[in-house]
Amino acid sequence: MGLILPAGLMGERVVQRGRERPPVGCSWRLLGPVGGRRASLLLTMILFFTYFFFFCCCCLPGPCEPLPSTLLLPPPTLLLPPPAALPDGAEPVPAPGHRQFPQAIIVGVKKGGTRALLEFLRVHPGVRAVGAEPHFFDRCYEKGLRWYRSLMPRTLEGQITMEKTPSYFVTKEAPRRIYNMSRDTKLIVVVRNPVTRAISDYTQTLSKNPTIPSFQALAFKNISTGLIDTSWSAVRIGIYAKHLDNWLQYFPLSRFLFVSGERLVSDPAGEMGRVQEFLGLKRVVTDKHFYFNETKGFPCLKKPEGGSKPRCLGKSKGRPHPKIAGQVVQRLREFYRPFNMKFYQMTGQDFGWD
Repeated sequence: MGLILPAGLMGERVVQRGRERPPVGCSWRLLGPVGGRRASLLLTMILFFTYFFFFCCCCLPGPCEPLPSTLLLPPPTLLLPPPAALPDGAEPVPAPGHRQFPQAIIVGVKKGGTRALLEFLRVHPGVRAVGAEPHFFDRCYEKGLRWYRSLMPRTLEGQITMEKTPSYFVTKEAPRRIYNMSRDTKLIVVVRNPVTRAISDYTQTLSKNPTIPSFQALAFKNISTGLIDTSWSAVRIGIYAKHLDNWLQYFPLSRFLFVSGERLVSDPAGEMGRVQEFLGLKRVVTDKHFYFNETKGFPCLKKPEGGSKPRCLGKSKGRPHPKIAGQVVQRLREFYRPFNMKFYQMTGQDFGWD
């Protein structure tokens, strides 16, 4: 057995039992050549078994797999409580109401008063309507009926779903597409003197693009001959009889209600009475809901209970029309007269435009 010397004798050579001992300095020299090799082997074995135990104990039984993420990532800082368990046999409560295809659609016409009608109808508790125009049956049909229904508001028992897109009335494919959705759909068409409607249409376009040609230049193919350009949409929309012919190929006249845009301004409660009756609704919206706004020149909804102010249509409604030459207006009246007469006959209503 070797002798370990005190610190004061380190570095000196010691002879014991006839053998010379190396100076005591680094620890491996304490053990001598053989002891040093044994210590190295022992250290290697300790490291190997530590490595094997740490990596493989997590994988047993079976072959090893990557370490669980919980060993590689810090624990979450916030733990949310689990959701409360429902009583035995109970089911989650769905959102109130359900989405359904509209039972009634305001299909036309542009600049006829469709926005006013929709806003008046939304006062009725039995009506749930989409605010924006979906344009499904004219522009977005490829998105499918499921997408269309997803746009609809949720309704409760006794409520009806509505939407309005006035360009449907002049879209050739719209009647067939709506018929394929539901042949029982009720269709509302708000019509207005086609001459006034054309000027209003032009006024809206002019407000967005002040550089467009004059109304006269767009309305006539040849001003000297008085030939009307029916390819211009502002003129073409007002040929109501032609568009209605297309709709009557799919829907009977009984599915339609034709609302006078002029009477919607002069007698909103009267026209709303007809609309509510057509939709099978109790007459809730009456003259007590309206007042005439002298500045805008059309009726607005009175301040609702709990509301902050009366509801009028936006600034884009009631724009002043540009002055159109009298002979231009007269020529347009002459152009529309036979179409108006046919429309009166088809609908059984005289709108008094002539």
